[in-house]
Amino acid sequence: MRQVTSGAADVARGGSGGRVQVPAHFEYQRATSLDHALALLSRFGPEARVVAGGHSLIPMMKLRLAQPELLVDVNDLTELAGVRVEGGELRIGALTRHAELLASAVAGEHYPILHDAERVIADPVVRNRGTVGGSVCQADPSEDLSGVFAALRATAVIQGVDGERRVPLRKFFTGPYETAVGPAEVLVELRVPLRPGSGSAYVKVDRRAGDWAVAAAGAALWLAPGPGGVPVVADVGIGLTAVGARDFVAAEAEEHLRGRPAGDESFAAAGALAARHCRPAADQRGPVDYKRHLAGELTVRALRLAARRAGRPGLRGTV
Repeated sequence: MRQVTSGAADVARGGSGGRVQVPAHFEYQRATSLDHALALLSRFGPEARVVAGGHSLIPMMKLRLAQPELLVDVNDLTELAGVRVEGGELRIGALTRHAELLASAVAGEHYPILHDAERVIADPVVRNRGTVGGSVCQADPSEDLSGVFAALRATAVIQGVDGERRVPLRKFFTGPYETAVGPAEVLVELRVPLRPGSGSAYVKVDRRAGDWAVAAAGAALWLAPGPGGVPVVADVGIGLTAVGARDFVAAEAEEHLRGRPAGDESFAAAGALAARHCRPAADQRGPVDYKRHLAGELTVRALRLAARRAGRPGLRGTV
């Protein structure tokens, strides 16, 4: 076991007389294995946090919105990183860096939506250190990958001291900044089933490059031959980000599309349903009506691009 060290403990006073927040006292352990990490988490319970990239957790600690007693550093657990195809699934390790996922040819080949999203996440510094699992476990309502993996119907693989369990991403998020991962558990992998006839896309509106989304939509389509040679939507997943969609999903829009022609009329109706059933909140990024409009428009654009990628090129409009 490596030596325990301490983090900064108290509030420092700035030169202007104002109070500058720094993290509360915490202990630090660098895990040498997954079992070691789980043992540490079990010992400290809900007062322990896993850290890898730290781009979300550390700022929250500085603001004292999070005050863990222990940080468990998992950066040495390389077995939790990597992208591969196995058992008919695309498997993405929780410790995979954003830059690694963006560079993965196999991920882009099967699901271009992953590359679409990774290109618009933050900046190269964040993408080089931040992890896929960290982003998903943050469960920020404006987080890009949550909507993407919800659209893809991914499954989260969670490891605890008592063994492994699997949770569909659509049941993974239990609330803002809350997930199904327990106090003594670690997200180890995300798995996406591989199915023929797919196309996928992610589109986003933000205030500046790399910022949190004002609104974003991801779509995954599976097409099948239809009457007269017009493909129909055999199955579909639609993920929405930053607009208050339950579980990051536009379920009513998905239900409407199944079995319908993969064309602009069907997509427009799906966009209208996505806009109607989301629950955006007004904030510095825009009012409710604007965000609702974006939810509908971006859903249509994501569906059009996904359909073109699935081999349905004759659609009007642009992304």
